[in-house]
Amino acid sequence: MAANGVKSAVTSQAYLEGSQVKQTKSLISELCRLFYNLGWVSGTGGSITAKVHDDSVPKSEQLIIMSPSGVQKERMVEEDMYVLSSTGDILFSPSPKPYPHKPPKCSDCAPLFMKAYDKRNAGAVIHSHGMESCLVTMMDPLAKEFRITHMEMIKGIQGHGYYDELVVPIIENTAQERELTESLAAAIEAYPKTTAVLVRNHGIYVWGDSWISAKTQSECYHYLFEAAIKLHQLGLDWSTPSHGPKPLLCGQSQTTNPSHRCVVLDIEGTTTPISFVTDVLFPYARDNVQKHLEETYDTDATQDDIKLLRSQVEDDLKNGVANAVIIPSDEAGKQEVIAALVANVEGMIKSDRKITSLKQLQGHIWQTGFEKNELKGVVFDDVPVSLQKWHSSGIKVYIYSSGSRLAQRLLFGYSNHGDLRTYLSGFFDTTVGNKKERKSYVEICESVGVHKPSDVLFVTDVFQEAVAAKAAGLEVIISVRPGNGQLPENHGFKTVKSFSEI
Repeated sequence: MAANGVKSAVTSQAYLEGSQVKQTKSLISELCRLFYNLGWVSGTGGSITAKVHDDSVPKSEQLIIMSPSGVQKERMVEEDMYVLSSTGDILFSPSPKPYPHKPPKCSDCAPLFMKAYDKRNAGAVIHSHGMESCLVTMMDPLAKEFRITHMEMIKGIQGHGYYDELVVPIIENTAQERELTESLAAAIEAYPKTTAVLVRNHGIYVWGDSWISAKTQSECYHYLFEAAIKLHQLGLDWSTPSHGPKPLLCGQSQTTNPSHRCVVLDIEGTTTPISFVTDVLFPYARDNVQKHLEETYDTDATQDDIKLLRSQVEDDLKNGVANAVIIPSDEAGKQEVIAALVANVEGMIKSDRKITSLKQLQGHIWQTGFEKNELKGVVFDDVPVSLQKWHSSGIKVYIYSSGSRLAQRLLFGYSNHGDLRTYLSGFFDTTVGNKKERKSYVEICESVGVHKPSDVLFVTDVFQEAVAAKAAGLEVIISVRPGNGQLPENHGFKTVKSFSEI
């Protein structure tokens, strides 16, 4: 290759479509499916990258293939991959798929991967939200590193043997993944021998000089963290033989063995009165939809909302859904478009439809209300105490609601008991599936990284949701709160009137 060969290579269409790039794309999609089948590196696939191996190109300047964000690993295909330059510029983006698939999105982790490649000249980087996230959640909030020794799988970590002490730095989580870049770089510099960095209440980044190295180390970290969690749940503290030092494991706290590793909570009728949703949130969205659309019409967020609503209304018209109104093209003018949107949204709200397009728009309207202090989230008085208790016990708590993830974060972030998001590990909405379908709960279990669905407790006030979750293997409790609907006789589920009973 010529002296300026690197530049000509990465800008050449033939190079981007060449066999080496295709082989690396195929490798990532295959590995994603393997990770899914083996239960490793749980979650979606926007966190797997590898360099395109080419001996004629310096390693620091080789192209990088990255899996997309928001696509489940088992569904990953070669055509889904992004191609980036060594500096992180996107050279190739996958083509959008038809509705209901979301447009492709490059992972927010990209800046972090670029930093790992820059600092360590890595050949591959893997990111996981799985087992290790449970561990970091249980740790002493002040712990800055994880230490363990005399464990068999330490042999699989680069530069370590059975008698060595494995030390992994811990950094604090941030609102956006890309904001972790500086602290990740600082941790790598402070721990020059580490091949991983833990992010509290989030997950782990693992890298290696090749896919073999990164994959092997990811497997070993998984088993090491799993062993540490099991010891912690049994109330044991790991220590080396009497002549050796006592490594830090899960901080210094001793907690009882929790019966579940994860708790998934519904909102309406479970954490929050039904009346707050029906009498406060829904009317606010209905009364402010026109104002919101007029004030934000040209923003990217609202244009995305309109695009989703157009697609939904087209389907509604084809299927003869009542109250569906044709949305004219942009050429008809802003006011005509808004009038049609308002008519459709009012009909959707009146019918209490659980559809992503409506929930996404409602979330953006509510965001304005919360930020202007026109809205404040409401949760039952027993909820904050239980959230804090579960969080302290190392139990991850998730929310699963038909409301958008944005709306969920707003409700708990601006609640009558303050910001409760500290105690929550994640949010699921209807993009994961209908709440009355079994497969939605299977998807959630795969996303949170549990080995057995029975490790997850689901709490809801809706009988049909309870049935679907039980069919997926989850443990289920039905919430009986003031204003909730009546349950069928002999429904067979345990019920509670307060989280304090759980």
